[in-house]
Amino acid sequence: MPTPAVHIGPQDDPQLSEAVERGGGRVVPLADAEALVVVGGHGDLPELHDGIRWVQLPSAGIESWVESGVLDRDRTWTSATGAYSTSVAEGAVALLLAGIRGIGRAARATTWDNQALDGVQTSLRGATVAIVGAGGIGKAMIPAFLGLGARVLAVTRRGLPVEGAYETWAADRVRDVFAVADHVVLAAPATADTAALVGADELAALGSQGWLVNIARGSLVDTDALVAALRDGTIAGAALDVTDPEPLPDGHPLWAEPRAIVTPHSTNPSSLRVPLLAERVEENVRRFAAGEDLLGLVDLDAGY
Repeated sequence: MPTPAVHIGPQDDPQLSEAVERGGGRVVPLADAEALVVVGGHGDLPELHDGIRWVQLPSAGIESWVESGVLDRDRTWTSATGAYSTSVAEGAVALLLAGIRGIGRAARATTWDNQALDGVQTSLRGATVAIVGAGGIGKAMIPAFLGLGARVLAVTRRGLPVEGAYETWAADRVRDVFAVADHVVLAAPATADTAALVGADELAALGSQGWLVNIARGSLVDTDALVAALRDGTIAGAALDVTDPEPLPDGHPLWAEPRAIVTPHSTNPSSLRVPLLAERVEENVRRFAAGEDLLGLVDLDAGY
C-alpha cells in the first residue's frame, strides 16, 4: 500500500501530524504533497499545485470555501461532516432542555423566586421534536430525544427513512414541519436553499409553546422575524448557538430577550475539536492510501 504524502497547513498541529502517521501517511512540505489537511482559515487556502489530489477541510459547514470559489472539480474535497456529530448533538439537546425547563430564565434571575418558572417549564415526554437536517449531527440527537420520551420527525434532503424517527420528510416539505412539531432543531447546511428558511410564517406555525434551536448556521433564520416573534410571545423561546450576524453584536436585542438563550458557537468546544478532526484525518488518510471512498465527500453541486 502506498504511503500518502500529506501537508498540514496553513497552521501545523502535532495531533493532526500524528493522525496522518497513524493513518499510514507521512507529513511533507506543500510542494511535495498529494493531499492537504487544512487547519485554520475560513475560506482561504494556499495555492494548490496540480499534484494535490485531495483536500480535507476542517469544518462540517463549508460555505466560506464555497463562497470564496476555491473548490474545484480537479481534485477530491472532503469536509468534517459527521466528525463532530456527538459533541454538537449533546449541545443541541442541552440547549433545548435549558429552554423548556426554564434554565435560561433562571440563570438571569437576581433574586430567589420559586414561582418565577410557573407556566414556563415543560417536558420532552410525549413531545414531537423535528430535526431539520437529520445528517450526522441530527441522527446523533435522536437516541437522546427518544430516551427522554420524545418522538422525532426527521427532515432530510430526499426523505429516506432515518433510524429512530417515526417519520422522515423530504426537504421540499420542510416548511410544513413547523405546524406539526412541538419544537424544532435546525441542523441543516447553509445553502441558497436554506437561507432564511425560518421566517415569520414558520415561527407563527410553531406556536407559543414551541422552542426553536439552531446549531447549524445563523443564515437559516430571519433574525428580525425571530426577534419580533420572541418579543410578542409568538414562540416560547429560541436557543441559538449560531446567529446572523455572527458574532452577535453587543447590545443586540437577542442578548436582553428573556425568551432567548445565546451561546457563542460553542456546541463543538475547542477542547474536543482537534481530537475529533484527528480521528477523521486518520481514517481518511487510511482510505486514501487504500483507494477507498473518503468520508465527508463534498457535493459541489449541492454546496456541502
